[in-house]
Amino acid sequence: MSSIADRFRGFLPVALDVETGGFDPRRDAVLEIAACILRMDAAGRLEVAETVSVEVEPFAGAHVSPASLEFTGIDLDDPRRQPLPEPDALRRICQPVRREVRTTGCQRAIIVAHNPAFDLGFVNAVIERTGYKRSPFHPFSSFDTATLGGLAFGQTVLSRAVLAAGGDWDESAAHTAAYDAGKTAELFCTIVNQWKQLTGV
Repeated sequence: MSSIADRFRGFLPVALDVETGGFDPRRDAVLEIAACILRMDAAGRLEVAETVSVEVEPFAGAHVSPASLEFTGIDLDDPRRQPLPEPDALRRICQPVRREVRTTGCQRAIIVAHNPAFDLGFVNAVIERTGYKRSPFHPFSSFDTATLGGLAFGQTVLSRAVLAAGGDWDESAAHTAAYDAGKTAELFCTIVNQWKQLTGV
């Protein structure tokens, strides 16, 4: 049986989602980040090993669009919200990923996301803004579940791809980083595991 490092050429797949205050990584705030660390079981099937999520405090001078808040349902004044400054939030996400990279013998983590250019752009902007030196993530390579969902199920919208793959979807829980990262992880694992069943790879 191959290891997860062998299966993905030394990369550890980590499903990741960010919720933001807009579309511009340099100008708009990151408000939530969640990561689902994937692991390979004894049968060689992918599963979620650990989910880490954090609420993020907008950086000084960050723009937050009211339309983005309406879309995500995030209330910045909610007393239950416990945001961390960007450096601490990034550390919260990256430390368990680095541990898993070491444990599995992988070289780096690779982001799995739905249209990952968006999420990776914001993660890279936070890394640059904070001067964070220990990011485990590859700076430009990624796995795109929109592409994989289109290939496997003919669906490129996350909710429709998840449903087509046999999963469920709760629209009232969507657009939180933890929920969307979890569903992205579920979709990716389903596609990879079905591919293994079909081809043995």
